[in-house]
Amino acid sequence: MRHYNIPIFVPHRGCPHDCAFCNQKQITAAQTEPDAVQTKQIVETALATIPQDSEVEVAFFGGSFTGIPIETQRALLEAVQPYREMGRVQGIRLSTRPDYINEEILHMLREYHVTSIELGVQSMRDAVLQKNGRGHTAQQVHIASRLIQKMGFSLGLQMMVGLDGSTEADEIYTAQEIAALKPDTVRIYPTIVLPQTELMRRYELGIYRPMELEPCVALCAKLAELFETNHIKIIRMGLQSTELIQETGDLVGPYHSSFGELVYIRRFRDKIETLVKDVQEKTVYLRVHPKDISRAVGNRKSTLQYFAEVYHKTLCFHQDDWQTRGTVKIF
Repeated sequence: MRHYNIPIFVPHRGCPHDCAFCNQKQITAAQTEPDAVQTKQIVETALATIPQDSEVEVAFFGGSFTGIPIETQRALLEAVQPYREMGRVQGIRLSTRPDYINEEILHMLREYHVTSIELGVQSMRDAVLQKNGRGHTAQQVHIASRLIQKMGFSLGLQMMVGLDGSTEADEIYTAQEIAALKPDTVRIYPTIVLPQTELMRRYELGIYRPMELEPCVALCAKLAELFETNHIKIIRMGLQSTELIQETGDLVGPYHSSFGELVYIRRFRDKIETLVKDVQEKTVYLRVHPKDISRAVGNRKSTLQYFAEVYHKTLCFHQDDWQTRGTVKIF
């Protein structure tokens, strides 16, 4: 059964927080807050293009759904109920902040059959959270996550890589802390310096330097390995190529339209390196699943070139339907 998301962006007007990386105020100024009628129109338009036997989830994004007025929350959730009752929508997902969660809010969300709640964690180091103006603590992430799980919701956690003041050790610590909370899903976002943000001001003053693409990809490959080892599903790596991003032109930081794919390619390269670095033969034969061949070879044969230049080895891949996806073995 194929899964489809119907995204609905809900801007949080009057957000009291000024996250260094966030241009939410710029986005909000250009967005109309959806009402119940518009929500129904978005859902119906999307459903018209989705096969009947699909799994469909309505996703309210914007980062602070439970921070908007309660009347608005109820109206938007109520608008989805007819499609849930007729079986065309199976789930409702929303994203919010750890400090915008309590038992009263969760009881209301359960009343409207919300199934998944994602929290913008970003970092589990309080010093990093404070430096980037997040307005919540790591302890609040722990409290909110346990409440969400206790009340039967699917839990998603989002982290950011490359925030101001954060080191690679901090990123790994954050991933370890997130994994310990046992969420159902995670998202990994590289920090991009967007226009009209505090981070852009710091960048222009020379007091903040974003990560380069290659080191960020290499780090996210380690984080992805950590999450998957702990059986936590990664549902996104990298920012989506939205209209806002396209309109800003050249972006500062590790943005790539296929960032997640670059991470998986790097993970394959790391796995291959572990296998072949001590092999004496100059030609190495490797077994991979056919659907993994592009990731094994690398973008524009980057992995083949890497082993030719660094190890003076030629890699030859044998495509094997019996090989487990995501794994590689010497043939």
